[in-house]
Amino acid sequence: MVARAPTRGAPTRKGHLVTNTVTDLVYEISCIGDRGKHDAVRRWFETRAASTWTRLPGLSALDIYKPAESGAHDPFVSDGPGPLLQAILQFPSAEALSRGIGDRAFAESLAHGVPDVAVTGTMFERRFYPVAGEDGPAPLRGPFSYVVRYHRPAEDEAAFVADYLAHHPLLLGKFPRIRAVICYLPIPAPEPGGLLAADYMLGNEVRFDTVDDFNAAMASPAREEARRHYRSLPPFTGRNTHYPMLRRPMSRQPA
Repeated sequence: MVARAPTRGAPTRKGHLVTNTVTDLVYEISCIGDRGKHDAVRRWFETRAASTWTRLPGLSALDIYKPAESGAHDPFVSDGPGPLLQAILQFPSAEALSRGIGDRAFAESLAHGVPDVAVTGTMFERRFYPVAGEDGPAPLRGPFSYVVRYHRPAEDEAAFVADYLAHHPLLLGKFPRIRAVICYLPIPAPEPGGLLAADYMLGNEVRFDTVDDFNAAMASPAREEARRHYRSLPPFTGRNTHYPMLRRPMSRQPA
């Protein structure tokens, strides 16, 4: 089974056509807390959340991310393990997304979470970009993900995002053995179920088949080129996090 096809060349929020990308809409749930809470979060997800989320009305796909505990190496950054659990819920439209995360069962699943674990819920427009050897944007594939998030504030957020999107995905697409390049643009929305949105101004994700493929990319000249562009971006003072994660597809809607 595969996810419903995202839209090719969809308009941005400013009405300008994005060339050579595809887009869809997703809702990111991140569970953040002490590493000792990992097993409790896993049990909560498996016994309460998983069955509810996979049955949400309008859901196209559900992917679950967990920290890759060892083996990954980026010579430029080391931010430690990522969220205890991260979920990406995909929907075919804004209306379907609002309906899904507004479902009463969804709110009830979140109400029975793990004590002392913070949970954020953020709506995104997700964009897919070409990678080396591909004619168009790469589809969802590769179980190893490097999940990057840029947090507010920036001196000029619009300028930062525009510069990043214009150049950085193309540089990331040059990484050897890369399988996908994805950018995440936050969409302001009410907080369903009491969840607060994370303070992101932009997200990025690159995918690989294995941690060895990731490490080879991080040791390549393409990684150095991407880092040089990062250093030239408009000024920002928010956090910039990089987390090696393992992705597991939980649900895919038939095409």
